[in-house]
Amino acid sequence: MAIGDLTAVDGTDLYYVDVGAYDVPGYGSVYILDAERPAVVDTGLGTNVDVLLDAIDDVGIDALDAILTTHIHLDHAGGAGYLAETFPEATVYTHEIGVRHLVDPSRLVAGTKAAVGDQWQYYVDPKPIPEERIESLEGGAEIDLGDRTVDVVHAPGHAPHQVVFHDRTDDVLFSGDAGGIRPEGADDLFPTSPPVNFDLAGCIADAETIAERNPDRICFGHFGDAAFSPDLMGEYEGVLTEWVERVREKRAELGDDDAVIEHFAETADPIEPWGERKTRAEHRLNAKGVLGYLDQQD
Repeated sequence: MAIGDLTAVDGTDLYYVDVGAYDVPGYGSVYILDAERPAVVDTGLGTNVDVLLDAIDDVGIDALDAILTTHIHLDHAGGAGYLAETFPEATVYTHEIGVRHLVDPSRLVAGTKAAVGDQWQYYVDPKPIPEERIESLEGGAEIDLGDRTVDVVHAPGHAPHQVVFHDRTDDVLFSGDAGGIRPEGADDLFPTSPPVNFDLAGCIADAETIAERNPDRICFGHFGDAAFSPDLMGEYEGVLTEWVERVREKRAELGDDDAVIEHFAETADPIEPWGERKTRAEHRLNAKGVLGYLDQQD
């Protein structure tokens, strides 16, 4: 996959485009659903909105009716305001906890800058969205896209404002960050445990919820879609549990959180296609999130 590539999901009316988040091929997957009410799921950082608009046009969609965000972390929702401005008739759907942060993103921006450090160079300031343009969601809701209904499932382990979307017509589930990350070409899932809301038990519960849904395909928030098996979420539970234990043990050994964070960043084997820079940045962010979770447990 290369930045700007548009890929069709076999047997569906669904496509995804690589919007080039962090200049890492495949990392930013935005899904375009050619439904009766055309929709996108997640929006990327907003830095390459022209790439997304070109992809929507290439699919043959003149205007969006729905902008669905799995959660409001800016690598998933940073472009929502730009799309809402471009498509003034579109409704933005997000969990009720996230609504105020799309209306006024200032706290979200400040928290993101604190979490990602020098990765902020890859972001743009999100555009505020008028509250009347947003439909607040909670678990158990349904979104009517005309020729299909999308189930809304609350999945708060990664963040309290996260949901996953299950399109039962094509039997695809959009997992956001609830199902982990699988870089293109990798055999293993990798954890995503950013500050400040990561919760291990909640993430495991979310993985179990996805396994129970048992869709035909899972649409990861990063690096596209994959065939689904419940065993995949069993794998992710193990990955998360092992990762938290590694951070816990290293904190006990070093006794200094900054040293723990740098240990995992400096000793991480580069993961393709992330490369060394993004691999280290991911490990820093994920270690910070686990350390915050351990503090909460204490």
